[in-house]
Amino acid sequence: MKVLVVALQKDGKVVSTTYEAIEAAKSIGGEISTVVLAADAETPAREIASRGGGTVVAVSDPALKFYNDESYTRIIGKLITSRSPDIVLGPATFYGKALFSRLAGSLSAAMASDATGLVLEGGKVVVTRPSYGGSVISQVVAAGTDDPFFVTIRPKIFSESKDGPGEVVTEGVDAAQMQVGTAVTEMKVETGGSQNLAEADVVVSAGRGIKGPENFALVQDLADSLNAATGASRAVVDAGWVKYSHQVGQTGKTVNPKLYIAVGISGAIQHLVGMQSSQAIVAINRDKDAPIFNVANYGIIGDLFDIVPALTKKFKAELSS
Repeated sequence: MKVLVVALQKDGKVVSTTYEAIEAAKSIGGEISTVVLAADAETPAREIASRGGGTVVAVSDPALKFYNDESYTRIIGKLITSRSPDIVLGPATFYGKALFSRLAGSLSAAMASDATGLVLEGGKVVVTRPSYGGSVISQVVAAGTDDPFFVTIRPKIFSESKDGPGEVVTEGVDAAQMQVGTAVTEMKVETGGSQNLAEADVVVSAGRGIKGPENFALVQDLADSLNAATGASRAVVDAGWVKYSHQVGQTGKTVNPKLYIAVGISGAIQHLVGMQSSQAIVAINRDKDAPIFNVANYGIIGDLFDIVPALTKKFKAELSS
């Protein structure tokens, strides 16, 4: 079994979900290799190699500083063709999903997205993934044996790979591969608070119960006291109270933190789809019959304008003691 992990980087720093994908690769065994593209890929490649990335292929070019659908697909597609991996793994992040769908389509290969489990059975990789908004858990197996099987891994399912064997090799870039119709000249990163929303261990989200944009500061203060990312329901985003980058749910981001705190969120199914796999869910809502309590591990029934400031004060006191 030959496994290729596609690493993602931002500003030359390896995205943490890359190491989760490497750990997923370890779980099925076999020969692991990793590819990383960057303006100067050797530095992140060495870090990946030190954390069990196997043979790490470093592809460097100034034009690869920022993610680009066309050039990344061409370069990685060529590497896949030459190295013939059985399975290609990467993170189910915004860029990971965009890249893998292009790669699978360009190579006419099978793909399974948002995997929550991998196992090797009878020489084939069986992927576990949620379907129909998480109401069904399905198992997917690639029918073909000659083409690679593309799989994106849901963040926070696997732990990060910490160590293991690794070496760095360099790969050149053909000029033709860089002749694309678009060029990314600048990237502005928006995060859901002090941390990236999809990668955060703790997420505090606001719902319509906060009553207005001026009260989002309450949620932000609670998130800051926990070094957490801030999220929001679709209703809050549609009302223009916060930016879309905060949206959690079926039409937003799927999160899987260790702790998810829902503040004033009723619990519409579209929102639950994006957060119900969180390890621990705390719901704060004055309506004891709110659907959010059906998925919450802990529920606090009451006025969020009293509860949230009290929690924030308590957490800040704990941090300062």
